[in-house]
Amino acid sequence: QAQLVESGGGSVQAGGSLRLSCAASGFSFSTSCVGWFRQGPGQNREGVASIMHDGSTRYRDSVKGRFSISRDNAKNTVYLQMNSLKPEDTAMYYCAIASLCPPEWSLERTNYPYWGQGTRVTVSS
Repeated sequence: QAQLVESGGGSVQAGGSLRLSCAASGFSFSTSCVGWFRQGPGQNREGVASIMHDGSTRYRDSVKGRFSISRDNAKNTVYLQMNSLKPEDTAMYYCAIASLCPPEWSLERTNYPYWGQGTRVTVSS
């Protein structure tokens, strides 16, 4: 069965950078699509970025130009590089994986059957 482990979260000051990692196992990773989602306390979980099997990407408007998602199929790992961080980026960040990802649905949490446990990101002003 699929397992996902996120890492790289932490506490940073506004304007700083952080790189999150999502290591996958038990899945056909190279043909998968992977999404990063985030959820603040009492907030809905929202799609942040996604990457399809062909390397195409999608981003939430609020992170465009600041975040970049990438994948290393040899390492079964997806990364989320976060630059110019803002306090509003503070949340738990979750990695999710699916075997099929229509790009138009790749930032929808219902598209993903497998989820990691999350890694916390805190951005202070």
